[in-house]
Amino acid sequence: MKLKSEALLQIQKPIEEVFEGIVNPIKMTKYFISESSGRLESGGEVIWKFPEFPDKFPVKDVTIETNRLISFVWDPETVVNIVLEALADKSTMVKVTENGKELNDENLKWLISNTGGWANFLACMKAYLEYGIQLRKGAFEFMRKK
Repeated sequence: MKLKSEALLQIQKPIEEVFEGIVNPIKMTKYFISESSGRLESGGEVIWKFPEFPDKFPVKDVTIETNRLISFVWDPETVVNIVLEALADKSTMVKVTENGKELNDENLKWLISNTGGWANFLACMKAYLEYGIQLRKGAFEFMRKK
């Protein structure tokens, strides 16, 4: 059995704005990452840095379907899919899944952590895209190694 992390949220912005908010590194640094080596593009690879971790994370095997799908690998065992759906009220449903890990105790911890992480990603993106609020700013200072 493969485990699957999943989070879903509606954002009150048109699909084009939500898509750009995910692939554009300048926008992503306002709610998710602290640095990126570039824009997410099909066939490309970027390096992400998070403010609370010293490590840098390679984002590989990127697949982009404009205004519909962003897919990538940043953990060799899993694939992240971010699916966008335009709704009748001009808002956007965003569904994030990350799957591929085998069922075991260690990976159950991963599932809980990543499900919460993707829910946090969506909440932070919603706050930033809808209201310009940077929820992540200072939120994880306690995690920095001293």
